[in-house]
Amino acid sequence: MSLQRSVMQRIEAWGEDPARKALLITGARQVGKTFAVREYADGRYETTLEINFVETPQAKAIFEGSLDANTLITNLTAFSQQPLTPGRTLVFLDEVQECPRARSAIKFLVDDGRFDYVESGSLLGVLYRDVPSLPVGYENVVRMFPLDLREFCVALGVQGETLEYLEDCYRSRTPVPQAIHQRLLRITRLYLACGGMPAAVERLVQTQDLAQVLGIQRDILELYRQDIARYASNKPHVKAIFDAVPSEIIGNNKRFTLRDLAPSARMERYASDFMWLVDAGVTLPCYNVRSPQVPLTLNEQHSLFKLYPCDVGLLGAMLEQTVQFELVQGDAGVNNGALLETLAAQQLVANGYDLRYFDKSRYGEVDFVVPNGVCALPVEIKSGDSYYRHKALDNILAVDEWGLGEALVFCPGNVEVKGAITYLPWYFLMFCKPRDEAPLLVSW
Repeated sequence: MSLQRSVMQRIEAWGEDPARKALLITGARQVGKTFAVREYADGRYETTLEINFVETPQAKAIFEGSLDANTLITNLTAFSQQPLTPGRTLVFLDEVQECPRARSAIKFLVDDGRFDYVESGSLLGVLYRDVPSLPVGYENVVRMFPLDLREFCVALGVQGETLEYLEDCYRSRTPVPQAIHQRLLRITRLYLACGGMPAAVERLVQTQDLAQVLGIQRDILELYRQDIARYASNKPHVKAIFDAVPSEIIGNNKRFTLRDLAPSARMERYASDFMWLVDAGVTLPCYNVRSPQVPLTLNEQHSLFKLYPCDVGLLGAMLEQTVQFELVQGDAGVNNGALLETLAAQQLVANGYDLRYFDKSRYGEVDFVVPNGVCALPVEIKSGDSYYRHKALDNILAVDEWGLGEALVFCPGNVEVKGAITYLPWYFLMFCKPRDEAPLLVSW
């Protein structure tokens, strides 16, 4: 089967730009980068030269000598053993982090202009120091994620018209008909179990067997651990952090606590190890803010943070074996809240938000805070039927100086507006996106 990915729109927009640079697709392993490039190239180019530097390490020799365009294209043509027609050839450099000089060569190849170039890599954020000269200004960067909830719905057969209708309900704050509401709640629970890794979604659609899905998820987790063992500079620290992510999210505090790793752990010794997992795309950081006010960037406290895995299905695979089945049955007990919060983090990042939360003993903790024009928008994720109880949310809405005119609570219930708080079903997270930037026109 062929999964429909929203990233294809950005790749196609790149291809239609007459002044296009090289396209660099980043993201965690197994999110579908290679497949997306192949799908885009199919039928658009006379020739696609695909070089995977992991599968074909000898291809690094193409970039070992001079980096002038004529020499490089001679080497590429010799390697391909077929004619490469100017204007009708795509050169796809996959796993480009394994050949740092290939990225340095991109600026010369783009200036030459004979071919189109796409690069992809899973660990570019942690290996960028190995590149002799980064091609600044010569790459359009697209970050790719696992399938989000909307893409998952499409894979499970939800029609585009239904999703458009649901988005209209989200915008107009109109309740969803009960039959559709219950169906989308079931799909959301299934997404909690399966997540968005393409191989896992394809296996679910083909077999409906969650045991096989779990096997794929555990293989991906093992691949991440192998990357840590191969590439991380402080392997014990990074592995300890990675393995501790589930227990930290499920814990009462939710915030990542260093003393859970080691009694003597200090942030200055572990900071780069946390960032290794973030730069590799394996985890998503969510920083505390001193106050829920825009600009949120200026209020971030990087010493206080939560750490989510990049995919909610992988979190379930790191827990007990029965979690997936319990989720589909609508009962995941204590894990349900943590999994829903991870789904929300994954979806908000895919929608274009940076993750932040608010937690102060005087007010309590609010799961997420996102920018919303001239003010901040508090967002709570509720897993059970007691979603009308949200003391922390009530506390911060009562602070006049923060000017919080609205708050969102995503819950198992239907659409409902009560004063400043709007209650929305979980699946409406797919429509919670930053506002489009208005044109800022100047004259002189």
